[in-house]
Amino acid sequence: MIGIAGLLLPAGLGQLWAAGSSVHVVRKGDTLSGLSLQYGVSVSQIKSLNGLKSDMIRIGQKLKIPEGLPAGPDIGKLLSGIRVDRQRWTYIVGHHSATKYGNAEIYNRNHLRRGMENGLAYHFVIGNGIDSGDGEIEIGPRWKKQLEGGHVRKREVNLHGIGICLVGNFEETHPSRKQMASFTRLVDHLGGSVLKHKYKFAVHKEIDRNHTVCPGRNFPVRAMHERFG
Repeated sequence: MIGIAGLLLPAGLGQLWAAGSSVHVVRKGDTLSGLSLQYGVSVSQIKSLNGLKSDMIRIGQKLKIPEGLPAGPDIGKLLSGIRVDRQRWTYIVGHHSATKYGNAEIYNRNHLRRGMENGLAYHFVIGNGIDSGDGEIEIGPRWKKQLEGGHVRKREVNLHGIGICLVGNFEETHPSRKQMASFTRLVDHLGGSVLKHKYKFAVHKEIDRNHTVCPGRNFPVRAMHERFG
């Protein structure tokens, strides 16, 4: 297993594909742990390649990124054609599905059976390779139609919060490198290009305290807050 900022991942996953970019220019909010998740490589690999003696990096610094995961889907292209109500969305909330099976279609049917008028409670689902691709980003009807979510108890956050669900039970297992790479790229795009950084990042258990452990103890909450605030 490879450890990244407290996240244990299966060894070898970060060496299956070549990264889409060999150089990263450090921006405000970047950390080595966050970059390791984004590119699917370890912190020690980045430090070794760049001769870093500590975890300190500075804005504008150019870091060589070792081979890892591919750049992934073009998020802008994936979401193109959807007219976004930018004034509405002020939260981005991370979830796990609490089951290793499922995809957007399966969850949509299940949520409709449970009486949710608009079906799938989340705006996006990120697959784990079982019922959809590992790291595949599926867009739910709530995002396409710009509808409120149904993913938390708090009405205010459902009205204004974008829900992103990673398939898996992260109380028992860990999100894959591909899932975390897709998650960070999706939040980067939504928060930066779409919402222009006018949002709050949270995970489910931070919204509905004492009601849930979602997204599980093995989801890298600290690393995500380091990256997104």
